[in-house]
Amino acid sequence: MSWQPAEDPACNGAPPEAMPAVDLVIIPRAHDVGGFEVRRALPARERMLVGPFIFFDQMGPGEFLAGTGLDVRPHPHIGLATVTYLFEGAIQHRDSLGSDLAIQPGDVNWMTAGQGITHSERSSTAERDHARSLSGIQSWVALPKEAEERAPDFAHHPAATLPLAEEAGLRLRLIAGEGWGMRAPVATASPLFYADAILDPGARVPLPDGHEERAAYVLEGEVTLAGDRFAPGRMLVFRAGDGLALTAGPEGARLLLLGGAPMDGPRFVYWNFVSSSRERIEQAKADWRARRFPLVPTDSIEFIPLPETMRVRAGSRVPDYP
Repeated sequence: MSWQPAEDPACNGAPPEAMPAVDLVIIPRAHDVGGFEVRRALPARERMLVGPFIFFDQMGPGEFLAGTGLDVRPHPHIGLATVTYLFEGAIQHRDSLGSDLAIQPGDVNWMTAGQGITHSERSSTAERDHARSLSGIQSWVALPKEAEERAPDFAHHPAATLPLAEEAGLRLRLIAGEGWGMRAPVATASPLFYADAILDPGARVPLPDGHEERAAYVLEGEVTLAGDRFAPGRMLVFRAGDGLALTAGPEGARLLLLGGAPMDGPRFVYWNFVSSSRERIEQAKADWRARRFPLVPTDSIEFIPLPETMRVRAGSRVPDYP
């Protein structure tokens, strides 16, 4: 999905003595992308990355009337991988590699931009024939330096191929990476974990061992940790090293759990471009202005112009605003 110019997300960090295990609580800021409201948790003013995750948007839940749909026009990426994970609805993914397929709930579509890719995300003609709901998570994973300029790639993994653990009121699906004794089939360029956890009332989910940076996004319901309660629409960023478990409130809860190894140095971000090099960002900007990025074969008429008013952002875990 394209990063449209928007204000930085509002963040609310509670004092360490109040929440000894939680380093930061991020409250996303809502904005519009392709005619659809999303709420962005990463990057935030106080925190740019959690492991390699540098972008995290909650899409919806929202309703489209018959005859309308999502229309994110073709736009470019470099230096990252995108992953779209839906709860409801469908999105037609098209890219400059020739990929053209519908993203369905529970599937993983992992697009590695590397040296450069163009893609669009729209509602299909069939989807526009009727009213429907759409909700999900769009995230970006920054690539390590040695993989930033690799050839672009797209991989589709149906929901049935993802590892699933069910016990004691917890249903946990591993979207990507390693955790909880499981490994997902998605090929990643650096150590990470990304999971969808559904908890019955009072059920618990532990944070995985072996990953230095960890966070949880509360999608539905409330969760508690060490006596503190957290409402939906919050990203909790945890302190490293603690053995922690989140407990669902009386209505149950649904969480997205994510993190991994710290990045191998700062990253510059401008619009949809991520790189360890500011010069590479400038080259990507010039290439998109000059229309030197590859076209999407089945969606080549429209495109999103380069926003000229954004700033290049830089940082590792915590961003610096030059």
